[in-house]
Amino acid sequence: MNDPVAIATKPDVAGFFDAQTSTVSYVVRDPATSACAVVDAVMDIDYAAGRISYHSADRLIDFIRANALVVEWLIETHAHADHLSGSPYIQSKLGGKIGIGENIKIVQEVFGKVFNEGTQFRRDGSQFDRLFRDGETYSIGTMTAQAMLTPGHTPACMTHVIGDAAFVGDTLFMPDGGTARADFPGGDARTLFRSIRKLLELPAEMRLFMCHDYGPNGRAIKWETTVAEERAHNIHVRDGVSEDEFVALREARDKTLPMPRLIIPSLQVNIRAGHLPEPDSGGHRFLKVPVDTL
Repeated sequence: MNDPVAIATKPDVAGFFDAQTSTVSYVVRDPATSACAVVDAVMDIDYAAGRISYHSADRLIDFIRANALVVEWLIETHAHADHLSGSPYIQSKLGGKIGIGENIKIVQEVFGKVFNEGTQFRRDGSQFDRLFRDGETYSIGTMTAQAMLTPGHTPACMTHVIGDAAFVGDTLFMPDGGTARADFPGGDARTLFRSIRKLLELPAEMRLFMCHDYGPNGRAIKWETTVAEERAHNIHVRDGVSEDEFVALREARDKTLPMPRLIIPSLQVNIRAGHLPEPDSGGHRFLKVPVDTL
């Protein structure tokens, strides 16, 4: 990832913030062609009403059409627990391939049991068009992108490095936001620290794009920083913070955090590559709510 030619490539990046889920989706354009990729698109849900809508995804579609872009990839950095994926909807309108890390199979196995999905639910990742291996490359127009395995938040988390831009998913937040939680099934604080340190070995000038921002201490929403800024100022993993210090901090903090508001519908949909469960004989679709009786 230190190839000077690759780093010199500077994709055009447009970020779209979804206030309902604090998620940032991206349209990443090859400056030499009309090719683009969409990263972490959002599908809207009124959970109480059981109503799906597409305002967030339509913003991306309108931007892509207005700029006469061609979607080649719809990238999921991981199986999100805080929003539903809008990738299939965008694919139905504009095309492109949906890709995620190959460890989605681990996540599907875990949550297939949690939601009692039965044998009809495939746990082989085949709902996605492409399963990326660690270090695998793919093209967006003339640009070469690389998928970097960065687990810890989930087993399937990947950072996608495209020229001088890296899309980190939930692995890392803005410097004053720290890092993502590591207490979901398959998550691990020590693994997360090691993934982040690998990420922070990228060139200092590498632009880093967050999947979420929560405006700590009332500041304006931001989603772009650099490796140098994270190494100098990240409140959890700046240079000088040891692995053991991070693990103690992360595990203590995770014990205080509530579950994401949309975790139940999000995981059921996102392990299906953003598709809703199949309808029943009457044409109705349902999401399950596991109940703990203890």
